[in-house]
Amino acid sequence: MLAVVTIAHGRHDHLALQQAGLRRSHRPPDLHVVVAMDDGGLEQALEPVPWRRRVVHLARSGPHLPLARARNVGARTAITAGAGTLVFLDVDCVPSPTLLGAYDEAATDPVTSRDLLCGPVSYLPPPPPDGYDLATLDSLAEPHAARPAPPAGTVDRTRRGYELFWSLSFALGRGTWSEIGGFHEGYLGYGGEDTDFAKSAESLDLALTWVGAATAFHQHHPVSSPPVEHVEDVVRNATLFHARWGQWPMTGWLSAFEERGLVERRGDGTYRVVR
Repeated sequence: MLAVVTIAHGRHDHLALQQAGLRRSHRPPDLHVVVAMDDGGLEQALEPVPWRRRVVHLARSGPHLPLARARNVGARTAITAGAGTLVFLDVDCVPSPTLLGAYDEAATDPVTSRDLLCGPVSYLPPPPPDGYDLATLDSLAEPHAARPAPPAGTVDRTRRGYELFWSLSFALGRGTWSEIGGFHEGYLGYGGEDTDFAKSAESLDLALTWVGAATAFHQHHPVSSPPVEHVEDVVRNATLFHARWGQWPMTGWLSAFEERGLVERRGDGTYRVVR
């Protein structure tokens, strides 16, 4: 049984396009778990689908969205329902028709069934006035320049580059999820939980496997680089990661914040937000 897990707060139009993409999947999901983070109106925005769907509501953790906890709740809900393959898709991601089948094949193949599976994520430009045409997304999207994008049919197993893991699109078997232990719920708000999850996989000697046919298309939305609106989250979560693993994550963002005078480095090497 294959379950898709999506966490969401707003962006109902993006979730609707993701649902449309799932309808075009060569291997439809058996279950879609949508975790609505502090979003009481999400359920009313969803149209009927031909597979089972479960919407789980999760309250906000103070001012922060509980991203790590939401993924854990979604996985637990799917596993309780009988899922053996878990596919995580960010609410902004539209799956290609081959994504679910490619992930499911890799998650059930004896060679790769214990691996942490990732697929290429390609970025879409702003939508035209009449919206995206799902049939032409592949011609519009540009692969992320800093992450692997192997061709369809390729499965690239590696034990390098764990820092390239991104929860926008990934999959794994139920046993691997249990072995990793899910996302560390000490990470609140933006940043760090993905890197920690991958670091846990690396510490267990799990291969990081890139599945070429598991392409997802990331819908356009405004972003800031560095994410200055999340500076407090990034510093807090980076400090937790350093305490757990003895190294600093998100160093590019931390350096950019420091250059802008938003954070400063103490004598012991830790960071503090400049207020």
